[in-house]
Amino acid sequence: MTKTELKNLIDAAAGRRLVDLVIKNCRIVNVLSGEVHAGSVAIFDGKIVGMGAAEYDAAEVFDAGGKFLAPGFIDGHIHVESSYISPEQLGRIIVPRGTTSIIADPHEIANVCGLAGLRYMLDAANHTRLNIIHAMPSCVPATPFEDAGATIKAADMAELIGDENIFGLGEFMNAPGIINCDDTALDKILLAHNSGKLIDGHAPNLTGKDLNAYLSAGIGGDHECTTVAEMYERIAKGMYVLIREGSACHNLKALVKGVTPANSRRVLLCSDDCQPKTILELGHMDKNVKMCVAEGLDPIIAIQLATINAAESVDVHDRGVIKIGAHADLILLDDLTDFRVSDVWIGGEHVAHDGRYLPEIIPADTSTVRGSVKVKNFSVDRLKLHLTGGKVNVIGIEPGGVVTKKIVAEVKRDATGDFVFDPARDVCKVAVIERHRSTGKIGLGLLGGYGIKRGAIAVSVAHDSHNIITAGVSNEEIFCAVKALIDMEGGMVLVCGGSVIASIPLPIAGLMSELSGEELKEQLDDLHAKAHAELGISANVEPVMTLTFMSLPVIPELKLTARGLFDYAAFDFIALEAR
Repeated sequence: MTKTELKNLIDAAAGRRLVDLVIKNCRIVNVLSGEVHAGSVAIFDGKIVGMGAAEYDAAEVFDAGGKFLAPGFIDGHIHVESSYISPEQLGRIIVPRGTTSIIADPHEIANVCGLAGLRYMLDAANHTRLNIIHAMPSCVPATPFEDAGATIKAADMAELIGDENIFGLGEFMNAPGIINCDDTALDKILLAHNSGKLIDGHAPNLTGKDLNAYLSAGIGGDHECTTVAEMYERIAKGMYVLIREGSACHNLKALVKGVTPANSRRVLLCSDDCQPKTILELGHMDKNVKMCVAEGLDPIIAIQLATINAAESVDVHDRGVIKIGAHADLILLDDLTDFRVSDVWIGGEHVAHDGRYLPEIIPADTSTVRGSVKVKNFSVDRLKLHLTGGKVNVIGIEPGGVVTKKIVAEVKRDATGDFVFDPARDVCKVAVIERHRSTGKIGLGLLGGYGIKRGAIAVSVAHDSHNIITAGVSNEEIFCAVKALIDMEGGMVLVCGGSVIASIPLPIAGLMSELSGEELKEQLDDLHAKAHAELGISANVEPVMTLTFMSLPVIPELKLTARGLFDYAAFDFIALEAR
């Protein structure tokens, strides 16, 4: 800010010059004092310069009609790529729902494209009015047991860690690496500390001394809580706890019961992974705040969880709050029960009205993040198992989340020892196929609880290294699905009877579409419907997103990578055949 700009700001606040906008006749939700008071808000050069009863001469006056004016919602932790749409298109559908900022960890695209992926996301953020606060992906790959498209070490991070749009290190999923003082992990931690940056966490099932060791590295928050007991331990030890409610994980109802007036300022809301279907049908942060109130939380506290708490967790103090000097990121709410958003301002610009995004969208260049599917030495024969017995370790899906169970089951085999699908048993074949460096690696396993009875599904989204993951009832069906996916250079494919019955291209790193949220939702609705009706996938299982997490080894208990079956408890690979 120049001295002239500062003088103009002070003159506007003092009423000595015309302000840009006054929003009058509103009930201001003050997340600092916990009060609601009638008045007006004056805005100049994108910032709040007046609030309350003071009157200002303005170039534009907006009459709020007595509605509630609140800070814009902030998603405390999200992976844009998991929406399957570009940052510009995500902004177009969540801004009208009242989300004005997101704290985004682009580790999905970084695992495919490395720092080129991060640069694309930073550029795309300039093509949307949505304020995107980025993290530097900390774990590329997430563990040493995966085959990602890139490896980002501390020395690589040094190039961009100082960017003003990067708040710090993203979720540090390699918790064992920190606890056991792995040199690579510690180098990244030290880089963040020495750069004055924060570090986000990822600590499923950590407790006691292991949690203490993890926090000693300077970890600030965790979105992996599933119980109130875990939540209380983390808050007591100094962490922020992020209550997650997205498309795949639903922890809000269980955890909001543990929010009290005493601990509420250490709690925030996030979606983590959220598809357009969820957003367009149910909402985004507006839905999560509404759920909190429905569960008995005070409305002002609920709004704090989605505004000031999220901002302060990443050391941002001029967003998520209505105060003098803050960015004028504001939303107009009909009430504090349903949280219907009628109007949205970002930096004082009117960007949404009655569910419609107002700015023009000019997409960012995607040329550096295309053509990411590279597979060799793939054939139907390479999908065969060679079991010596019928007793096997099975990845057991737990509906409503991404945590799995380690199940031991008896399965049928053919004369060569290959798995034979039995319609009477809910166990199918699953494979992860390396797609970044043409290594030819294929991990084979068995998946229970998915419910598939016919055909196969293949997806180029497979957290977090994002190889191809596929599940099906036969090698031939799986091969057909994967071949179609390779031919269209990434996306989602359903096959039944050897024919493709649904497909969605994802040309941006094999993770994101160039479609609008509405267009993608329509295609996903069709794919989901066919996955349930024609492939028989269980009605209580989200067929795509659930499958995409079956390759994430940092989530308990059993997962599959391109290198084989991974046991989280042992933090090592195990044999498919059970003892």
